[in-house]
Amino acid sequence: MTTSTLPLPLRFALRELRGGLSGFLVFLACIALGVAAIAAVGSVSRAMTDGLARQGQAILGGDVAFTLVQRQASPEERGFLEKHGTVSEIGSLRGMARLADGSDQTLVEIKAVDSAYPLYGTLKAGEAVDATAALNAGSALADPELFTRLGVKIGDVVQVGTARLTLAGEIADEPDKLATGLGFGPRLLISKPTLDSTGLVQPGSLVQWTYRLRMPDGTPDSAVVDLVEAANKALPKAGWQVRSRDDASPGLKRNISQFAQYLTLVGLAALIVGGVGVANAVGAFMELKRPVIATLRSLGAAGGLVTRLYLIQILLIALLGVVIGLAIGALVPVVALQFLADVLPVGAETGFYPTALGYAALYGLLTALTFALVPLGRAGDIAPTALFRDGAAFGKMRPRLAFLIAAIVSAAVLAGLAILLAYDRRIALYFVIGVAASFLLLRLVAWAVTALARRAPRFASTEWRLAVGNIHRPGALTGSVVLSLGLGLTVLVTIALIDGNLHRQLTQSLPDRAPSFFFLDVQNAEAPAFMDFLRKEIPDATVESVPMLRGRIVALNKTPADQATPTPEVAWVLKGDRGVTFAATVPKNSRLSEGEWWAADYAGPPLVSMEAGVARGLGLKTGDTVTVNVLGREITATIANLREVEWESLAINFVLVFSPSAFTGAPYSVLATLAHPGVADPAAEARLMRDAGTEFPSVTAIRVREALDRISSILDQLMLAIRVASSIALAASVLVLAGALAAGHRQRLYDAVILKTLGATRGQLLKAFGLEYGLLGLATAVFAVLAGSLAAWGVVAGVMGQPFTVFPVTALAAALIAVALTIGLGLAGTWRLLGQKAAPVLRNL
Repeated sequence: MTTSTLPLPLRFALRELRGGLSGFLVFLACIALGVAAIAAVGSVSRAMTDGLARQGQAILGGDVAFTLVQRQASPEERGFLEKHGTVSEIGSLRGMARLADGSDQTLVEIKAVDSAYPLYGTLKAGEAVDATAALNAGSALADPELFTRLGVKIGDVVQVGTARLTLAGEIADEPDKLATGLGFGPRLLISKPTLDSTGLVQPGSLVQWTYRLRMPDGTPDSAVVDLVEAANKALPKAGWQVRSRDDASPGLKRNISQFAQYLTLVGLAALIVGGVGVANAVGAFMELKRPVIATLRSLGAAGGLVTRLYLIQILLIALLGVVIGLAIGALVPVVALQFLADVLPVGAETGFYPTALGYAALYGLLTALTFALVPLGRAGDIAPTALFRDGAAFGKMRPRLAFLIAAIVSAAVLAGLAILLAYDRRIALYFVIGVAASFLLLRLVAWAVTALARRAPRFASTEWRLAVGNIHRPGALTGSVVLSLGLGLTVLVTIALIDGNLHRQLTQSLPDRAPSFFFLDVQNAEAPAFMDFLRKEIPDATVESVPMLRGRIVALNKTPADQATPTPEVAWVLKGDRGVTFAATVPKNSRLSEGEWWAADYAGPPLVSMEAGVARGLGLKTGDTVTVNVLGREITATIANLREVEWESLAINFVLVFSPSAFTGAPYSVLATLAHPGVADPAAEARLMRDAGTEFPSVTAIRVREALDRISSILDQLMLAIRVASSIALAASVLVLAGALAAGHRQRLYDAVILKTLGATRGQLLKAFGLEYGLLGLATAVFAVLAGSLAAWGVVAGVMGQPFTVFPVTALAAALIAVALTIGLGLAGTWRLLGQKAAPVLRNL
């Protein structure tokens, strides 16, 4: 096909594009940046989720895993599993690893394996150590972190419970590590006989027993599903949690999806910010094309032809930006996964993911179309005489109703796509509403700034008069600058305030209110002696204790828990086992919000008190029933009351508190806390941990501040990734701002030449333009601080239920960034204009 056979609008569009893309560099950069971000995020997340699917057996440690809490499988249950393949039994619990002389200790995540472990993958130890041989009785493998914490080396001895273990090597690769989730201490890998020798497993101890099953090679996924159904049918009272190889690490998969959604929304925010640049670029382009449009209209071209001609040009340029973005987005995972291979939680192979790239391309084209339609809708309806005569007429014209409707429809499709493809559609809906509200508010801010400038008193200073006049004159940059910078800066302020508030909670508020220690696995029989020991060690401390068991909610009002539809905020309650307790009186840091507490001597059918927020999320009320599987026994209890709980105190509390008669005769352990009356003495805490380990070797001590420090470290890494991702939106804002200022350079050039002709000096003009840009940047910063603070308050106080604090330094930083960017970019372009000769410009006026 030759160009002569192409439709006339397309042929004209291609001819005009031969002149290059001058004026569209910001347009291209904005589209490419947003598309690249979305394509890269989609490709990386898809690579990781595909890696989870490919490595499901190794990650899970088997084809199917059956998990029990506080009890081992019965002979009947074990026999059922052994009929279907090879079984490996693993015990997991927390404990304390102490130096042989008792001078130091640390919390460890103990994993006891049998001789069949691992069923899939390979356990590797460092320094040429045979991992299988290293797990002999009396020896252990440990994470490198344990060696660092205790200052020990291979061959040294540590005490765990009542056993002395030799550290035989470091764990180099634990194939099923992801299946165990986040721990608060380094891994200590031992054999099952070694676990028995520690004395840590007692009636009521918080031990999780997992039975991995390796089915015959070539077993299809359908057979795995059939086995799970058969196990639940044959052993309905087992109360085990079952996971199969196609969902080996649901928590990680969920986290990848949630984080990918956030990053996708950040990329979409960058695209939308870039949309302002698209609108600016298209508007400036159409203004420059006035002579061409006038000529076409004078020769009889219809308005529709003109519109189609330039719409095709805009879409072709947008398509080029999309292609550039897709190329970058497809290459980023290749590079990123190579550099991050050692830190990613799952092996991810690079590949080509057309679905992720297709969605990114669709986002890019819809964004370009949405923001280009309004300025394009003006060109076709302007008479040739107006185009020749009045340079300001184009900007004053309103687009035709059809173009406004088309732009609204395109925006609606873009919003619908963002919501439809989101992991959490509620969050995506909030994002869409927030972006729409931000644009509306930014428009109002620009209008308000213009109105204030118009009504400002006349300044004595010439520079101030010029600066204020430039803000409200026709064709002013006010709207473009505020829109360009406002959204990106608002995102940064929001992230910074959320980060600051979360760290404040972890480093100041929580440690001040929280207990100093939690003590786990205190045996019921030794609990009185342990409480006396704590009070003797630190007489002024507050010591509290409650009985504790582990249980899993299996039914709500006799409906199986897997058929329930909880709200997203409380879905975690039905995933896995939860701590439960029983009490004769209302727990501290709780208050009844509905119903009444049972009598202290109540001995009737089981009753339960449920946390009010969880009950609402599960759709429960007083009088409803909850069935919990504890120690293989299903207990159905009636909800007697609902409680509001002060979780932020970190004091002992539970979602479910049962009446004492519900667990008569059941073995349980005791959970204890110790809180210092004032500032804790590190030496006294270290002495307490040492002496507690000597007197009560089976008790696990968790220092709350260490746990909070670990959470804070994880939060630091997460927030760093979020801040880096959010900077994409700011980068798009800077690009759009630069484009908006560049689009105004033509008018600035005329202003500068005329003012210089009338006697203005270069210094006066620089000062006037600098004041104008500074005022606009300051107004944008005020909006960003207010809007960002409101958004952060909604997340911290509304979603997280935590107290919110505004940090003045954040507000000052936002103001400085906004002012510096507007003044810097504005004067960078203006300086060049001030050096132009007057005569050539005046001749073309």
